[in-house]
Amino acid sequence: MEGIREDIVACYLYIITRHGYPPVAADALSHLEELKELGFASIELEGIRKEHLEGVHSMRTQIREKADGLGIKVPVFCVVLPGLCSPDPAERDQNVALFEKGCEVAVSLGSKVVLDNAPIPPWQFPAGIPVTRHYDEEVLSTATIPGDLDWDQYWDGLLDTFRNVCDLAADRGLTYHLHPCYGALVNSTDAYLLFADALKRDNLRFNLDTANQYFMKDNLFLSLIRLKDHIDYIHLSDNRGMKVEHLAMGQGEIHWERFFETLDRIDYRGMFGIDVGGAESDVRDLDGAYRSSAAWLTEKWYKHRG
Repeated sequence: MEGIREDIVACYLYIITRHGYPPVAADALSHLEELKELGFASIELEGIRKEHLEGVHSMRTQIREKADGLGIKVPVFCVVLPGLCSPDPAERDQNVALFEKGCEVAVSLGSKVVLDNAPIPPWQFPAGIPVTRHYDEEVLSTATIPGDLDWDQYWDGLLDTFRNVCDLAADRGLTYHLHPCYGALVNSTDAYLLFADALKRDNLRFNLDTANQYFMKDNLFLSLIRLKDHIDYIHLSDNRGMKVEHLAMGQGEIHWERFFETLDRIDYRGMFGIDVGGAESDVRDLDGAYRSSAAWLTEKWYKHRG
């Protein structure tokens, strides 16, 4: 495909699907080459938990130089830190420090967005928080809430932590986006709006994810209308409604014509991320799925918008 627009972003799920979760941080430069080969001019990168994030942080200057040399922009840097939601205040503080490093990476790369999975409840797993992109029924069936947890105290501490990370991002000119996923506290439009109202931070955003929300029966069209002032980055992939999966556009059951009509209604001007793949998705030609999805989006949206 020729000339993919800069506001169509290749999501990091491509690299995760190719190289595992998390991929090797030291391979970041070759990952840039792979995404460039796909034909994208804009990409996501990620720092996943402490070891991976610190590896990317140590390479941030090299990554920026490589991206510049390839003509690639990195408008979104994902900082994946489930420890921000820990019931242990000391662990939350350690992850806030890691988040600050993530913001340093974002600034170095010229990003305008830092993105993280939405806060998760203080689940207690038999072997600690699983290293997984999202929870499913099998994973959550092993989880409990600590018996000695004081919920009100936990909630107040969680809000303080997320106000802190919003402020750290804002100090660097970054918006902070929450990505909804199954098993999270902020897994829907309603949950996000309640959380945003409690947080009261102007740089907080919702990373609308079409596949995840369709699976969770969160009405996409009503979500767009209600979130009009809270979204400027949308993760696009299709879904059949039966499980968490991220399919190429047109391979699932999402009513895309109505989706784009609603985007028109709210005068959406933000970016889109092609978010196809993952071990949970039956995508046999990953390269083809990314290229065809970008072409599909261009035809369905940008040619209409002009």
